[in-house]
Amino acid sequence: MKKHTGTNRRQFFQSALASFTGVSLVSGVVLNPFVGHAAEQSGGTEPSYDNARFHELTNSLLLDWCDGMIRRQVNDPSDPSRHGALLCPSCSHIHGRCSDALYPFLHLAHVTGEQKYLDAAINVYDWAENNVSQPDGSWTNDINPKAWRGTTIFGAIALAEALHYHGEVLDEARRAAWTKRLDEAVGGYLYRDFKTIDFTNLNYGMTGVYGFHLFGRLLNNSKYTQRSEQFAKRVKEFFTEPNTLLWGEGKPNDNRSGRGLLPVDLGYNVEESLNGVVLYALEVDDKEMLDLAVETLNGHLEFMLPDGAWDNSWGTRSQKWSYWGSRTSDGCQPAFSLMAGYNPAFGTAAIKNAELLQRCTADGLLHGGPHYVSHGVQPCMHHTFAHAKVMALVQDKMHAMPKVDSSTPLPRQTADGINHFPELNVWLAARGPWRATVSAYDSIYKTKKSGLLQQPTGGSLAVLYHEKVGLLLASSMARYEMVEPLNMQPQPGEDFPLTTRVESRDQGGWFTNLYDLTAEVSAKDDGQQIDIQVETSLQDESRNKLAGDASACELRYQFNGTQAHISASVSPQAVKGTEASLVLPIVSPSGEEVRQVSETRIEIVKPQGTVVVESDAPMSIKATEKGRVFNMVPGAEAIPIVVKLSKPNATVQCQVSVI
Repeated sequence: MKKHTGTNRRQFFQSALASFTGVSLVSGVVLNPFVGHAAEQSGGTEPSYDNARFHELTNSLLLDWCDGMIRRQVNDPSDPSRHGALLCPSCSHIHGRCSDALYPFLHLAHVTGEQKYLDAAINVYDWAENNVSQPDGSWTNDINPKAWRGTTIFGAIALAEALHYHGEVLDEARRAAWTKRLDEAVGGYLYRDFKTIDFTNLNYGMTGVYGFHLFGRLLNNSKYTQRSEQFAKRVKEFFTEPNTLLWGEGKPNDNRSGRGLLPVDLGYNVEESLNGVVLYALEVDDKEMLDLAVETLNGHLEFMLPDGAWDNSWGTRSQKWSYWGSRTSDGCQPAFSLMAGYNPAFGTAAIKNAELLQRCTADGLLHGGPHYVSHGVQPCMHHTFAHAKVMALVQDKMHAMPKVDSSTPLPRQTADGINHFPELNVWLAARGPWRATVSAYDSIYKTKKSGLLQQPTGGSLAVLYHEKVGLLLASSMARYEMVEPLNMQPQPGEDFPLTTRVESRDQGGWFTNLYDLTAEVSAKDDGQQIDIQVETSLQDESRNKLAGDASACELRYQFNGTQAHISASVSPQAVKGTEASLVLPIVSPSGEEVRQVSETRIEIVKPQGTVVVESDAPMSIKATEKGRVFNMVPGAEAIPIVVKLSKPNATVQCQVSVI
C-alpha cells in the first residue's frame, strides 16, 4: 500500500470516510434518527454539532493501543506458529482471540494509509488461520483444538466489520478469501451451535442478535438475518424488575439463588451484551427495542462511579472485574454513545469510561486496573485487542453519532440518599461526598471446575468512594480463583481480599461474613445521615459457621456530610481463644505517604487530600513486602488496616474522613 502524508493523507482520509458516511450497514438508511434530523437541518450529511472530544479520545486510544500491539507482534515468517501473533507481557501463552485485532488494524490502515497497519491485520489473520482455525468454521479461544469455540461470534463480528468498513484496502483475492472464511464461520459452527439466544451465558446470544444481522446483510444471506430476528424476538425476556437489568450471566444462565435472585453481571452487560442489543435496534429501527434499550442503559448507569468506573463489585462474574469493566469483553462505548440522543448522560458515561481506560493505559497497552503500574504488574494483551475493537467501531460510526459530551452529570454524581436494587439485594448510598455500595447478593457463579467464586456479599461494604480523593474501598473475590485460567492472570504475592470485612481465624480455618449468603440488611435515611445495619454471621467457604453463638456478627455503616462510620461487633464467644478483626483495606497506590500518627489514627496523603482513619481501638497495618497488598480484582493496591476485636464488648468503631 502506498503511504500518504501531509495533504494527500487528509484527502485519503476524506475519501475513505465518504465511502461509508451517513449510511447503515448496506441498506443506505441513516443509523440514528437524531443524526438524520441534524443533517437535514444543516443541509448536509454531517451532524451540526461537534463531538470533537469523543472523537479525539477514542482515536487517540485506538492509535496508542494499535501501535502498542504492533510493537509486540511476532515478525518471524519462518515460524507460522508464532508469526503475526500478539505476545502477551503477562501470560506465557498466546491468546487465541488476538486475531480480533484485525479490525482496528484494518481501520487504521484505511484512514491513515500506513502500510504497517495493513501488514499487522494480514499477519494476525494469517496466524489465526494457521493456529486456531477449525474445520467446522470456528476459531478456538485457545491454541487447543478442544478449547471453547463460542468466542467465534466475536471474531466473526470483528472480521465482518473490518470487511464492511475497510475491505477496500485489501486486494480482491484477499478480500474474497476473507469473505469466504467469514461465511464458513457463520454457516458452519455459528449457525449450528447458536440456535437459541440463551444456549449459554447470555452475552453470547445478545451479541449474536447483532452479529447474525450483520452477517446476513454483508453476506447477502437471509438465513442468517432470520436467525437474528429469531433471537431478537426473545430479547425482552431477560430483564429484571424493577430496574431493567439484563440477567443471564450464570451457570445455568437462569439459575435462581437461595433468595430467588437471577444472575446479573454488570461488566459483561455494559461491555458486550447491551452493545449487541443497541446496534441491532438502531440498525433495523426497532422502536420497541430502542425503548427497552433506554430503560436498561438507565438501570445499568446507576452503577457508574463518578470517575467513569463500572462498579461491578457485586456482579456474578466479578472475578473478572477490572474497575473499568470486565477483563475479556469489549467496552461500553458503542451502546452508550449511540444512544446519547435519548439521554445525554449516556454520552457522559462513554467519555468518562474512555478517560478511565486512558488512565489505565501505559506503553500502548490497557492494564487490568488502576494500580498495575504502581505495583509492577504486567498487563494482559487481551484487554487491549478487545477494547481496540470498540474504539474502531465508534470511529467508524462517528458520522452517525448524536451529540456526545460530558456536560450532563452521571446519576451517581448527583445522587443523594439510598437506592435499593431488590433484584440484587444491593444498596447504593450517597450523602455529601460519599458514594457507597453494600451487597448481600447471593447469586454465585459456578463452573464444573471452579470452586466457590465468591463475590462480595454478607452485607459487605463493597465500594466506598469520595468525590475529592476517589476510590477508598474496593472489593475482590473472597479467595482469588482463576475460573478462566487462560483469560486471567495469576495473583502476584499473597491473596489478600480487598473487601471490607469481619474475620476470625483459628485452627479450624478462616471465618468471615464474606461467605454468608443469608445476611439481613436494613437501611434508613433521616435526611442528615444514612444508616445501614447488617446482621450476618462468620462462615468459612463451605458455609460452616463458627461453633455455637460465636458466629453472630453485626456491621453498621453510616454516612453524613463529612464522615463515613464503620462499626462491627461480634459475639464474645468469637474472640474467646481466637482472633477476630475488622479489616479495612484502604485503596492507595504505592508512593502515597502513610502516617500512623497514633495507635488509633492513620493518615494517607493523596494528591487531592489526606484520608484520615480513626478508631476507638488500636489499629495496625499488616506488614507486606511492598507496603501494599494488591488484588487482581479490581487491579488495585491497598493499605491493609486491621482493627482487633476483643473482650468484653467485642465491638469497634471506625471513622473515615478527608481533610
